[in-house]
Amino acid sequence: MPTTVTTPAGAPPRAPSSGWWAVFSMTLALFAIVTTEILPIGLLTPIGAEFGVSDGTAGLMMTMPGLLAAVAAPTVTVATARIDRRLMLCALVLLLAVANFLTAAATAFWLVLVARVLVGITIGGFWSIGAGLAGRLVRPASTGRATAVIFSAVPLGSVLGVPVGTLIGDLADWRITFAAMGLLSTGVLALLLLTLPALPPAEVTRPSVLRALLRGTGTRYALTMTFLVVLAHFAAYTYVTPFLRQVTRADPGQITGYLLIYGAAGVAGNFVGGALVTRAPRIAFGTAAGTIATATALLPVLGRGDAGALALLIVWGLGYGAVPVCSQTWFVRAAPRTPEAATVLFTASFQATLAAGALTGGTVVDHTSLNAVMWCGAVTAGLVVLVATVARSAGTPPRGR
Repeated sequence: MPTTVTTPAGAPPRAPSSGWWAVFSMTLALFAIVTTEILPIGLLTPIGAEFGVSDGTAGLMMTMPGLLAAVAAPTVTVATARIDRRLMLCALVLLLAVANFLTAAATAFWLVLVARVLVGITIGGFWSIGAGLAGRLVRPASTGRATAVIFSAVPLGSVLGVPVGTLIGDLADWRITFAAMGLLSTGVLALLLLTLPALPPAEVTRPSVLRALLRGTGTRYALTMTFLVVLAHFAAYTYVTPFLRQVTRADPGQITGYLLIYGAAGVAGNFVGGALVTRAPRIAFGTAAGTIATATALLPVLGRGDAGALALLIVWGLGYGAVPVCSQTWFVRAAPRTPEAATVLFTASFQATLAAGALTGGTVVDHTSLNAVMWCGAVTAGLVVLVATVARSAGTPPRGR
């Protein structure tokens, strides 16, 4: 997931070895954050069963972090604009460890939700502050490669984190999964403290800058398309495990394997989308959304058997894997002079819509059926294709910078 980075004038050059260790620790931190955020998708049913709540109510575990992350992205970034970024990143990872241990020890569902609030604050703050730091950790010639390494944590969270976490939950207990994530987060914190250099603020993001970006046509199209496609995806994907259990009749081991294959398809989609979006952003975004729409529309029909469900999950993974890079590219192109502010808007809009998607999906599931939530996702994703067509006539997004 490429992003624009800002290297402050006069910043001391980083030694190759120490800089790349810092990159590695940032990658592990994002992996822990991404995995913690989406881990409930694979454990939704057993957690809900233990606390006696419905699948829709259990979906609040996805809604709460998204809502808090959307608020935390601008709030934390603006409020801590003059604090050393190393200190902030370490504090946020410590908060992540506390949240995971609290989840593992929770005796009531409301405690789980409190922990998810802490996760949301971590997500919003860490993404907004850390997304553009690669250029300050390695030499300028290696910035692009370092950025790619850091953001590889996003698909890897789906490929490795969620399936492994789901497997641990199936073999032992879902609490063991969150305890393991707490230990991983603690280890990541130690690695950050050892490898990150002092990172005094290089760019101060003010509320006035964010307000100015929101008035731009390119930013508004980016917000609209991100809202629709992320709403569609998470309304449906949050409930993919209950769907596979109840409609496909897959056993827990099969579901773990399906999620692993879905994640691998997501990695492929991320790289394909990244290659296409620089040349044809509208086609890339529209194709990704259309692929999600097709997969979710057909899943209730063809997903009753193992082969059909697996094939459509692969298609779905390919489509969604391209979404984050397409969305961020639109935001950054809409604000080439203020990359940190663009990243704040990207993070806030993405996370707010993730929460709205999980909440919407939960409402649909509780009042209709799992098939219905897939069809709702298909219709919503299909609207993105229409918006991309309208954006073409408006000349949005602009071509390269």
